[in-house]
Amino acid sequence: MKEKKTARKPYLWEALFSFSFLILVMAVSIVKYGTDPHVPMLVGTLFAILISFKIGYSWDEIEKSMFDGIYQALQAIIILVIIGVLIGIWLISGVVPTMIYYGLAILKPNNFLIATVLICSITSLATGTSWGTAGTIGIALMGVARGLGIPASIAAGAIISGAYFGDKMSPLSDTTNLAPAVSGTDVFTHVKGMMPTTIVSYGITLAFFLIAGFQYGVGSTDISSINIIREGLAANFNISPLLLIPPVAVILSMAFKTPAIPGITVGIILGAVFGIIMQGADFGSLISAAHGGYVSETGLVIIDELLTAGGLEGMMYSISLTIIAMMFGGIMDKTGQLEVIVNELFKRVKSAGGLMATTVFTCFFCNATMPEQYISVIVPGRMFANAYREKGLHPKLLSTVLEGSGTVTSALVPWNTCGIFLTGILGVSTWEYARYAVFNYLTPIVVIIFGFTGLFIYKISDDPSTVIEPVQGN
Repeated sequence: MKEKKTARKPYLWEALFSFSFLILVMAVSIVKYGTDPHVPMLVGTLFAILISFKIGYSWDEIEKSMFDGIYQALQAIIILVIIGVLIGIWLISGVVPTMIYYGLAILKPNNFLIATVLICSITSLATGTSWGTAGTIGIALMGVARGLGIPASIAAGAIISGAYFGDKMSPLSDTTNLAPAVSGTDVFTHVKGMMPTTIVSYGITLAFFLIAGFQYGVGSTDISSINIIREGLAANFNISPLLLIPPVAVILSMAFKTPAIPGITVGIILGAVFGIIMQGADFGSLISAAHGGYVSETGLVIIDELLTAGGLEGMMYSISLTIIAMMFGGIMDKTGQLEVIVNELFKRVKSAGGLMATTVFTCFFCNATMPEQYISVIVPGRMFANAYREKGLHPKLLSTVLEGSGTVTSALVPWNTCGIFLTGILGVSTWEYARYAVFNYLTPIVVIIFGFTGLFIYKISDDPSTVIEPVQGN
């Protein structure tokens, strides 16, 4: 009987080869030829499979690693499905048109951007979810931005900055609970530990959007076009404050810690009921909007472009990319290719600042190679928990770095589940909104600066009572 071959630990060059090949294929395909990322990501996955064969893994083991990777993203995939249905239903029922109608009356061009950051921050703090915020309030704010003449890319950046601030700081957030759990402290100690770096990055973010908003004053926007949009919405939909009930219900359900999937489903059901009552929609039209999206036929081009969206089919682009990306991530994790790179980096770390910078890099690396936000918190947290303790550093310092890099940078990677979701929801590519997602790219920079300057470097000796054993992730 043939003896089964035992897989060995990958060499550093092999792991780097897998990652470098993916970057090369993605860069050439997207930047030079303007293709979608799906096939380049699949090509990168095939190359990672070849490296896995080389280091001794069987096809059954490689296949299982891909399945495990996809399994980790199943919740995200289901949320993508129901968000697509939600948008279609909320469009045909008049929920989104109503939110846009009232938003255009309240928000003005010169205060829109900072107001958007604050609105999304409050919503995400209350609900603990950046996805829920972007998928509800964010959709309406993108419509308002269009009506006010605000570029979609900077509007999306404001939405994402606010949504991720709340997601990062809310005790209701999954990542806000996950980061201290894998680091070895409690959630409230973790939140207090994040305050200094977060206040700095959030303050700069608010200043940026306040100043950026000044260029969109009344003089630069045709107010008559706003009136045309509002009149067009009122002529084609029954606009009523009652139609704000579905989004309020979703926000409240998440604030009371209802899981995302049933919470969003409540919004779908309420939207369908109001669609029948307020807009006279029948069951067939609701099903059609839920599956293929809503097609606006008002005769006003700006409204039709704005409201033709949603549906399950509209999310298939994002869903398929998520599946392929997680296939690659599963291989990189299970075959040890990510771990060998991180271990090599760790050998060169001498100071607390160096350890923090290495953690930031590792979190971003996880977001790029195993493209799921939770993995970028769990894997580095598990890898570095002992290293922080050996240097006498409090676990809340590690959890602060995990959230200040793993959580926020997930939105900046086009093939990460978060980047895919936000592009699908907001209709703006990651490349376009990334430069305006100020909070997301500024926070890890602030974390690194604090590390090397010695600011707020928490020691175990300062607060030993809040140190607990970390939870080992799967």
